[in-house]
Amino acid sequence: MSANFFVYVIVVGQNQDEDIPFTNQSQPKHYRWWIRVISYILFLISGQSAAILLGRLYFDKGGNSKWMATFVQSAGFPILLPFLFYFSPFAKSVPVSVTSVARRPKISTLVFLYSAFGLLLTGDNLMYSYGLLYLPVSTYSLLCATQLAFNAVFSFFLNSQKFSPFILNSVILLTISASLLAVNSDSENASTVSKGKYVIGFLCTVGASATYSLYLSLVQLSFEKVIKRETFSAVLDMQIYPSFVATCGCVVGLFASGEWRSLSTEMKEYKEGKVSYMMTLIFTAVTWQVASIGLLGLIFEVSSLFSNVISTLASPVVPILAVIFFHDKMDGIKAMAMLLAIWGFLSYIYQQYLDDSKSKVKKKMKANSNEASLGLTGQV
Repeated sequence: MSANFFVYVIVVGQNQDEDIPFTNQSQPKHYRWWIRVISYILFLISGQSAAILLGRLYFDKGGNSKWMATFVQSAGFPILLPFLFYFSPFAKSVPVSVTSVARRPKISTLVFLYSAFGLLLTGDNLMYSYGLLYLPVSTYSLLCATQLAFNAVFSFFLNSQKFSPFILNSVILLTISASLLAVNSDSENASTVSKGKYVIGFLCTVGASATYSLYLSLVQLSFEKVIKRETFSAVLDMQIYPSFVATCGCVVGLFASGEWRSLSTEMKEYKEGKVSYMMTLIFTAVTWQVASIGLLGLIFEVSSLFSNVISTLASPVVPILAVIFFHDKMDGIKAMAMLLAIWGFLSYIYQQYLDDSKSKVKKKMKANSNEASLGLTGQV
């Protein structure tokens, strides 16, 4: 994580520490914008893929605590604190303008916002854990793929997301790709569960998918209507403070459920040893933070729908990595799912390119019109 992060800081950090207003996403994109977006895409795909594989390793080698698996998804936020200090405008010698301070939301508003997001993430992650516990993996994955459709609906109503044929094509292809992987899953849960638990798992997974999609749209809305700052520190704030709240919630859940009593036994009985147990949890926490920074960065730079598209794109990446590290089988269905996901991703990127080209043409026409108006005024 550190190498990629410092490369990113060196390349674009100089342009992210200024406290400037939140800009309209329809404006022409500078090459630095594309560098940032590509960096965030790499963060999200690599972080999410590694985190999922490490989570699988945790359960395969003897881990069984739902609250611990939920805890590590948010507990890695302290690694981002040095970057928060570096990018904070108050940590710099450059004075902050009066208008910049006036534009900042109230502390009470931010506390409420970050607390609400933190609690939302805690409940969402816990619902996912229960869904995975009570449902076959294929059914669970198929239901998780619905979050892209939920996000499309929430983006339409909350974020005024416009749906072009290329965006619709991207959403459909990525949903089909994830569905193919789910139907073709080789890791079905062989254990039988009661009908009641199955219904609970089904409802929890669908609820978690809808809740996560709502979270993405609300984060985008918060950036636009509340935060109103186009800085990397704003992205870090949105990751660190809700993660702190979510971590506190997980600690409460860990003790309230009594799972904390079995953690020492779980560590002793872990197949790869105590050191491997701790390293698995630590690296899982770190990789989830890398993925979250990528996710929030894409929401900030593009939209919540685009961030979900990239997140879904990671679905075919995980099976490929599983073939390498866990010796899973790679068959034709997985290869087809990967191709469909790449096709859907390129479709969305092409729409971004078209929007950027149209914005540049409009900007050029407006500049020419202004020059013509000035010329006529000079002649008069």
